[in-house]
Amino acid sequence: MAKVVVDPITRIEGHLRIEVEADAGRINNAWASATQFRGIEQVMVGRDPRDAWAFTQRICGVCTVVHAVASCRAVEDALDIRIPPNANLIRNLIHGMQFVQDHVIHFYHLHALDWVDVVSALSASPDGTAAIARQISPWPNNSATYFKEVQDRISKFVSGGQLGIFTNGYWGHPAYKLPPEVNLLAVAHYLEALDWQRDVIRLHTVFGGKNPHPNFLVGGMASAINLDDTATINTERLTDIHDMIRRAQRFVEEVYWPDLVAIAGFYKEWASVGGGLRDYLACGEFPESDIRDVESLYLPQGVILDRDLSTVHPYDPELVKEYISSSWYEYAEGDQQGLHPYAGETKARYTGPPTPWTYLQGEQKYSWMKSPRYDGRAVEVGPLARMLVAYGSGHEEVRDIVGEVLGRLGVGPGALFSTLGRTAARGMETVLLSRRMSVWYDQLVERIRSGDTATFAKERWDPSTWPSSAQGYGFLDAPRGALGHWIRIEDGRIARYQCVVPSTWNASPRDPQGQMGAYEASLTDNHPLVRPEQPLEILRTIHSFDPCIACGVHVLDTEGRVLTEVKVQ
Repeated sequence: MAKVVVDPITRIEGHLRIEVEADAGRINNAWASATQFRGIEQVMVGRDPRDAWAFTQRICGVCTVVHAVASCRAVEDALDIRIPPNANLIRNLIHGMQFVQDHVIHFYHLHALDWVDVVSALSASPDGTAAIARQISPWPNNSATYFKEVQDRISKFVSGGQLGIFTNGYWGHPAYKLPPEVNLLAVAHYLEALDWQRDVIRLHTVFGGKNPHPNFLVGGMASAINLDDTATINTERLTDIHDMIRRAQRFVEEVYWPDLVAIAGFYKEWASVGGGLRDYLACGEFPESDIRDVESLYLPQGVILDRDLSTVHPYDPELVKEYISSSWYEYAEGDQQGLHPYAGETKARYTGPPTPWTYLQGEQKYSWMKSPRYDGRAVEVGPLARMLVAYGSGHEEVRDIVGEVLGRLGVGPGALFSTLGRTAARGMETVLLSRRMSVWYDQLVERIRSGDTATFAKERWDPSTWPSSAQGYGFLDAPRGALGHWIRIEDGRIARYQCVVPSTWNASPRDPQGQMGAYEASLTDNHPLVRPEQPLEILRTIHSFDPCIACGVHVLDTEGRVLTEVKVQ
């Protein structure tokens, strides 16, 4: 029996420790431990609810808009505020570009190196790479000269005694299967994606003033529109946004998507690895009218149970509870019960091992993540859950692209429930959202041309119009999955605030019934581990979720003391 600890899991946001037991090349048990304390919810108590978005948005700098939108929606729900249609379209465009950029970055810069051997690219034939590139895409950078230049750049890293940003990979691992020419193609696009994402995310700065952390506003958006005013959203800026959307679409359809499908074709055995849980939840996203009209959501909400795609069960946020039997927290009424977020508590109580190199296996409590459960079930959230719910709901565009991918890879629908299926679902979603952004853009422009420039509903901005007591729920499906913010307001101030975030669902430890979270369950589902000293396979499956542990846990010193200093020489 081999015991393997990967701490920290790199190429993610935040701090995550994975421990597994393996025998005869297969993982048979797993533990996922988040290793930071979460404290953002206490910071919110006593503040003006109109300011909540600015604080919660700082939960994470990667998924930089999602907590702000969820927070605005929670306050708007509590105070019965309905935002103007223009504001809703602007939020969709900001959030949509966040999805597209985030998913592409995830594939190339956080996940692709689990499948792509960078060092192997040095032995590739640039002519061969160019031939492959031209077969799968009309992208202009498909010449042998271009790929030779990329190869020379990598060679300089190696000849200098290091691989720079590619240092410490498991290069040469037997689990790598791509030919050198495909490895070179992927590395070239890895580098291109760095410049591309920096360009298209400027949409956030046009509508929100900056990135990361664009400006939002309870009641709408702080995006003044006047086609003739250089200080507002005008014709020039709208044209710039249009061009960003087109560049985003082209890169997704001519680079990212062809690369993903081509690479997946070499790893079809991973269509039967890492499925894990059998239940999936999507709270839905991208309202195309009012957020309270769930029928208008472009990506529908619902729950899939036992992998049965023939029935999509309605999603009810009242069925969400968080458990802490395996978490370093305590509840006033005991650790075995679950609390709904409206009654949620975040009181830290660390009982773990005194040293970081001690095994967590056998510890009753072993993570700073809580264990959210839906109607008592452990569920997976994220792109796979959204695509499954949409597919089961009869979403025509989703059904078409799922059928296309399964046909091209020569696999059946069961392949979706896997590490490979999770990665493919993210790609499908990116293609569809990059296309849908043109629809939202056209709708916004048409409204502006018709004379509608309203982006803010000011009627409920004055606290004197609020009830003395109110509570609200803001849902949002973020790139990594279902996100919920729950708020209680008393006498114009926040009395309680709770967030249940995507990686809390997926990275959760065992609950009182012994149910694993999605990370743990996926690692024990037909999961190989060829070289315990080089656990590449663990990274493949964990990275397929795109962990964002910072969203679920945060370092907090309530006294405001400096915890660490970083000095640049």
